[in-house]
Amino acid sequence: MKRRAAVQTVHLNLEAIEDGVVRLAGGRYRAILEVGSVNFGLVGQSEREGIIAGYAAFLNGLTFPVQVLVRVLPVDLEAYLADLELQAQQGLTEPLTSLARDYGLFLRRLARHRTLLERRFYLVVPAQADTNAGGPRWRLGRAHTGLDGDAARRQLTFRCEEVERQLGRCGLMVRRLGDTELAQLTYACWCPDLARVQRLQRRLTEYTALVVDAATQTPRRS
Repeated sequence: MKRRAAVQTVHLNLEAIEDGVVRLAGGRYRAILEVGSVNFGLVGQSEREGIIAGYAAFLNGLTFPVQVLVRVLPVDLEAYLADLELQAQQGLTEPLTSLARDYGLFLRRLARHRTLLERRFYLVVPAQADTNAGGPRWRLGRAHTGLDGDAARRQLTFRCEEVERQLGRCGLMVRRLGDTELAQLTYACWCPDLARVQRLQRRLTEYTALVVDAATQTPRRS
């Protein structure tokens, strides 16, 4: 009996997510960074110009391509308010506690009349072989990185740390996504409607438990 390819491999070219790295078909590897934002309305003119100059220097200094992903999502208000209430109970003084609770009531009233949205920003960082050494390898119409898994992980670690350092100079918080977060992001982008009601909450290893193939009586990953 011929085994069919997994649906994620067929439609997404996704083969595996391991150690914070997305492995795609054709020997391609990616890491994803979540990047914070700066409210320009709360900074002065000179600081604003410094942030723009720092970001321009980051873009001009890139030695590898990146993909920018911006997602606009409804705010998970209940989770945000629960966190706000926890901070009010544990870590704030009395005047700030009252302000936090008033702010929570304001958000609840606001949410009754309009949809609250938030923007999330991501950078997709690729692993690449040295193109000076004979150029990229092509296989089945796709560029092959020419890197094995260990070399790709080392390169992605270096590149992510460099991006974090450069964007940190602009006052931006940068965080690399782990395995579960990478799966959640891929799932949410691929099935946005389903992801809102059926979320991935468990570790990825729980989705790949060993089962026995009825046809061959051999164990395989589900």
